[in-house]
Amino acid sequence: MIEPTILASWTRALRKQLDALDLDSTALCREAGLDPQWMDDPNARYPVTGTTRLWALAVQASGDPALGLRVSRFVSPTTFHALGYALVASGSLREVFERIVRYHTVVSDALELELSRTPDRYCFHLRQPSDRTAPAPEAIDAFAAIYVRTCRNRLGRDYAPLAVYLRRAAPADPEPWHRVFRAPVFFGAEEDRLEFAHQDFDSHLDDANPELAEHNETVLKRTLAQLRPLTWERKVRAAIEARLPEGEPSAESIAQAMHLSLRSLQRHLADEGCRFDNLLNECRENAALLHLRDPQCSLSEISYLLGFADTSSFSRAFKRWTGMTPGQFRDGLR
Repeated sequence: MIEPTILASWTRALRKQLDALDLDSTALCREAGLDPQWMDDPNARYPVTGTTRLWALAVQASGDPALGLRVSRFVSPTTFHALGYALVASGSLREVFERIVRYHTVVSDALELELSRTPDRYCFHLRQPSDRTAPAPEAIDAFAAIYVRTCRNRLGRDYAPLAVYLRRAAPADPEPWHRVFRAPVFFGAEEDRLEFAHQDFDSHLDDANPELAEHNETVLKRTLAQLRPLTWERKVRAAIEARLPEGEPSAESIAQAMHLSLRSLQRHLADEGCRFDNLLNECRENAALLHLRDPQCSLSEISYLLGFADTSSFSRAFKRWTGMTPGQFRDGLR
């Protein structure tokens, strides 16, 4: 079982909630095995097992099973450092959640996040990998409430998602969840998931600041690189990205560039649960999303940078990845 971690400073929001209830948050942290002074270090991280103990102690001390919902009031952009500022500067809610998916491990690697698009809605999935310690249900409540509050900060205080699905068992009194989300809430679900309307997510936000968002993305990429070990997956991704402008790289050419046989490359990736074709698609999709946000970058130029033979091949691939054409994606940004 892998022990995930979470930014120590994130736990400060829970401490503020406990202090507001006149509870001794410092004593509860120490009882959970967490050093309270770490919260002042912007780079310190707690093991999720420790924060889960703290959530359990906090619920017990407060007598409030909906405690996680209330913690979102004490969260600000600085809670999540560069990610918080990048979200504030994003041009649409879709862009907000795409950034959350890309950089959430800066905050915690306890969950695997995904944003998917169906014909009538966007679905934001919070999945718990079977090989990692699961966060407390109250922590999931808190994250879900924070994401909805993020939407309200950008679209207005009356905003509500289409639906909320939570894996936690139905509480004796579900009213606090309905009051916070103002949407249908389904307990005992197969996964934790938020659902949003297309129009809400694709609408351009007037207070966007692309330059600020890009600056903070640079900080986030540097932080991610420091957090992640240099795996074969990362090495192959870097090799793919470097060679895309030369055309679609084959597994054979990447293996040769890395001084490996094709068989060795495939074995290394298989040991990490990866496949070359999947990594190639992911590298192209991520690069496409980045380049399409630059209005000075034409579709033909993006096609070249991603190693496609022509713009029609790129357009077909982009629609397969996202459910929309590159032009529709850019229209949404406007």
